[in-house]
Amino acid sequence: MDNTYTTHTLPNGLRMVHVRTGSPVAWCGLAVNAGSRDDGEGRYGLAHFVEHTIFKGTTHRRSWHIINRMESIGGELNAYTTKEHTMVYSVFPAQHLARAVELIADLVRYSTFPHDEIERERDVVLEEADSYRDTPSDAVYDDLEDILFAGSALGHNILGVEQHLRNMGSDECMNYLKTLYVPDNMAFFVVGPMPPERAFRLGERYLGGMDCPLQRAPREVPVVNTPSRHTVELGLHQAHTVVGTRLPNMYSDERFALSLLNNILGGPGMNSLLNVQLRERRGYVYTVESSISLMSDCGMMQIYMGCDVSDIKSSLRVIDHVTHDLAETCLSERRLEAAKRQYCGQLLLSADSAEWTAMNAGRNMLCHGQCTTLDQMVDCISAVTPEQVRHAARHITLDRATILTMR
Repeated sequence: MDNTYTTHTLPNGLRMVHVRTGSPVAWCGLAVNAGSRDDGEGRYGLAHFVEHTIFKGTTHRRSWHIINRMESIGGELNAYTTKEHTMVYSVFPAQHLARAVELIADLVRYSTFPHDEIERERDVVLEEADSYRDTPSDAVYDDLEDILFAGSALGHNILGVEQHLRNMGSDECMNYLKTLYVPDNMAFFVVGPMPPERAFRLGERYLGGMDCPLQRAPREVPVVNTPSRHTVELGLHQAHTVVGTRLPNMYSDERFALSLLNNILGGPGMNSLLNVQLRERRGYVYTVESSISLMSDCGMMQIYMGCDVSDIKSSLRVIDHVTHDLAETCLSERRLEAAKRQYCGQLLLSADSAEWTAMNAGRNMLCHGQCTTLDQMVDCISAVTPEQVRHAARHITLDRATILTMR
C-alpha cells in the first residue's frame, strides 16, 4: 500500500478522505462524532442501539435487502460504537464502491427503524449486554469507567441499561439519527485502488444532499473525581483488577509522550515493564497490560491485571513502584531510543492493515480535519524527550488512581 491521503470537503460540511492503495479490496464508511456519552439521561445504550437497528430497514430497503446488499458480492457491512464515536462501514471488492457508498448513505439518510425489527433486535442487544457482564475481565473495565467518570455522561456502559433499552422505540432512534448523523458531525472515508476523484464524486452524489445542521449541545468536561479503591466479591478463582487514571485529551501536546509511555509500561510487547516485573520476574500475574483512551476533552489510562487473590496487594505495590520511578527519573537516551524503535515498528505493522488504515483515516478526519501519515506519526514519536515521558508519567501514579477489583 502506498497510503497516499487525499482530502476534500463538500459544500454541506461533510469532510472526506481517500487513501490510495494497490489492493483489489476496498473499505468505505462514515465516522460519526456520536457515542455513548451522547445517549442522554434515561437513554443509556441509545447510541449502541441505533448502531444495531440502523440496518433494519430504510424507505428503500427491508432488513434482508440491507444485509444481502454487500454480502451477495462477497463483502461485509458492519458498525461499532465507542464513548464518543460510531463507525458504519463496509469492506468489499473494489469494483463495487458505488454499491457500498449508496448503501451506507441510504442507512444514515433514510433509516426507518421498523417497530417489529426493533423489537427483535432489542433481545439481541440485551443478550450482548448480559454475555459481556458474564466476562469479568471485560466487565471490570466498564465498571471502573463508571466510577472514574461518575457524575458525567461518560460514566455509563456503552451497551446501556436494561430498563432504558426496553423503553427505546423508533421515534428515539430516528431523532438520534437526524440530530447527530449530519454532515458537520461526520467524516466519509474510502480506502482502495480507485482514484480519489471517483470516491469523492460518489460521496457527493449520495451524501451531498444532506443539509441538516448539528444541534447538539456542547459536551461537558467530566469533573475529576477523588481517587478511590473498590472490591466486588464474586467468588471467582481469578481476580481481575483495573487501575484507572485521568489523562489529558486527544489534542494535548502530551499525546505522543503518553502513547509512547503506555507502550513502554504495558504495551503488547512481552518486554513491557509491567510484564517483565509482574509476570516474568515474580510470577504474580497471568496477564498484565495497559491502554490509553484519549477523547475530545479528557482521557484515561487503564492498567489491567489478572492474578490470584493472594497476589493483588503485591502486584499493586510493584505497579506503584514502576509508575513512580517513571515519574521521578528520566529514562536514559539509550532506553528511550529502544522504546521508540519498538513502538514505531509496531505502528508500521499496524499500518499494513487496510482495516486499521481505514478506521484511522476516518477518525483522524473526524477529530482533526486532516490525516496524519505514518511518517508524520513516526516523526512525532521520535521527537519525544526523556523529560516529556517523565512528565507524562506523573498522570499515572497510584496516588492519582482509582482501582477496582472483581474477585
